[in-house]
Amino acid sequence: MPRFAANLSMLFTEEDFLDRFKAAADAGFKGVEYLFPYDYPAADIRQRLDDFGLTQVLFNLPAGDWAAGERGIACHPDRVEEFRAGVDRAIDYAKVLGNTQVNCLAGIQPEGVSDAEARRTLVENLRFAADRLADAGILLIAEPINTRDIPGFFLNRTEQALALFDEVGSDNLKLQYDIYHMQIMEGDLAPTIEKHLDRIAHVQLADNPGRHEPGTGEINYPFLFAHLDRLGYDGWIGCEYKPKAGTQEGLGWLDTVRG
Repeated sequence: MPRFAANLSMLFTEEDFLDRFKAAADAGFKGVEYLFPYDYPAADIRQRLDDFGLTQVLFNLPAGDWAAGERGIACHPDRVEEFRAGVDRAIDYAKVLGNTQVNCLAGIQPEGVSDAEARRTLVENLRFAADRLADAGILLIAEPINTRDIPGFFLNRTEQALALFDEVGSDNLKLQYDIYHMQIMEGDLAPTIEKHLDRIAHVQLADNPGRHEPGTGEINYPFLFAHLDRLGYDGWIGCEYKPKAGTQEGLGWLDTVRG
């Protein structure tokens, strides 16, 4: 059975952030992920992980001004130094939290920046981050995101991402495969996962449409979970969805999977 991590940026938001760790553990989760830890001292988060026996699975590199609508800066040619400083900040947090993989958000392509320049900047930044994280024993991952929810997001398809990773040329860079985003952008979920399983380090889920919990939309999650088991996927699956009617009320799908 897959290992599920609660995404604390989307689940248990009825609670303050630091209280969501207990809520996740009480609901039976063994791992947690979230967008960013940087608003809180790393030691405070580590204490919550230890108190409730949770594994820190994933967080993102600093991604610019999130509140202002930025969704990553890795493809921004004028933000390279900021990006590199963010890599070091993420390493500091990951070491305290015991986090062994960090996600890079490519960002929205800036106005006036060509495809070639955005790609070149992203490749160089991923190469820098992969090398720096490798020295710290941390895996770098990056994810394609759909352009309906985030118009202009630079990295938006599986094959595009993997071709770019090939250009980076690092063994310390793998794919985060978000089922929800890739259902919107390309479909063909099961064959794509099977084809590229050796390059997928992390999976995330939500149903479509609505980005709610499994069972609320068109995606056949029981089939996909069994498919991942057959393929031998042993990573985590991050539950990065918006509960349709409250977190606890929407966890019935997870009880079904666990049997």
